[in-house]
Amino acid sequence: MQQNVEIQRKQKMHLNLGILKKDRVFTLSLLLAFASCFVQTPKLEYINLHVMVSLFNLMIAIKALEELKVLDKFAITILNKSRNSRTVSSILISLCFVSSMFVTNDVALLTFVPLTLIISKKTDISLSETIILQTIAANIGSSLTPMGNPQNLFLFSHFGMKALDFFATILLIAAVGIGLLIIFTSKLPKSEIKIELPSIIIANRKEAWIWGILLAVIIASIFGFISYLHSFLITVMAAIILNRKLLLKIDYLLLITFICFFVFIGNLSSLKAVHTVASAGLQDSTSVFFSSIFLSQFVSNVPAAILLANFTADWRSLLLGVNIGGLGTLVASLASVISYKLFVQAKPLEAKKYLVKFSIYNLAFLIILCGIQYALFLLF
Repeated sequence: MQQNVEIQRKQKMHLNLGILKKDRVFTLSLLLAFASCFVQTPKLEYINLHVMVSLFNLMIAIKALEELKVLDKFAITILNKSRNSRTVSSILISLCFVSSMFVTNDVALLTFVPLTLIISKKTDISLSETIILQTIAANIGSSLTPMGNPQNLFLFSHFGMKALDFFATILLIAAVGIGLLIIFTSKLPKSEIKIELPSIIIANRKEAWIWGILLAVIIASIFGFISYLHSFLITVMAAIILNRKLLLKIDYLLLITFICFFVFIGNLSSLKAVHTVASAGLQDSTSVFFSSIFLSQFVSNVPAAILLANFTADWRSLLLGVNIGGLGTLVASLASVISYKLFVQAKPLEAKKYLVKFSIYNLAFLIILCGIQYALFLLF
């Protein structure tokens, strides 16, 4: 009996360590939050409830639509009509761009990168550059809306932005990003292919419509048209009535990661020495912009946004910086890590080659977008 208990204890410990090794961003955030509590007492007010509730709502609705295969059906219907590899690549990249505005960049990549890998296998055509451009498209497309990525959701709530101000700030640089995507996509190889992917039938159209409407309600709550707490109650009730298993399937580690970052950054921001140094280094738009880009390259743009938001009121430069900063290194955006993992799982021997291409493409986008935005700072 005692031996069985000991075995179960070791298995549980192994499982916990497995989770920590698998999600290193969660592990890092947990360690940072824990360590910071030794130098500063955490406060409940550090946690942005609006962001946490909105993120939870989005995750539930998106998971429901994902399980109903709404995006999959839409994509396959279009792809079955394609006749050459460049057209297929253009469609897959466009789908990532558009869908990321509404279902976040990571969900867009989790949905369409596997589809790209299936097409690559069926046609025996390398689509690694397509996956790289899908990743870039998801990061740029998600920058266009407050709910497109976690950093936008946080900044939109933290600074109480107005929708028109948000779109006016991000629209130009996103438009340049679209132009670059079109140019790079037009340079992809073009070979004749014929795709016949099995069609997908949505088993419960009524439920799909309900979740689609509910997603619109959640988006309305993010923009402040209705209470985010009301949308939370509606979302939870819908999940309980339609599919209560959804409540167990969302990524709670992501929510805990956010809480840990809120605690760590709240504790860090409360230290006078840190506050003095950071405030002194973020005096103008240029310093905020480049600091957010630089920090994003090493810790990713979500924690960079949460940290720097405590030391500057210049939300425009910060918003631009963390979104452009999602380009560059592999870890600059967690969505980029997702597509990399998916590719390596399917083609482990091409990991190094993919990473080199990824770095070249992302660095090119980063330099061009960064240069254009810096020129705008100088002009205006």
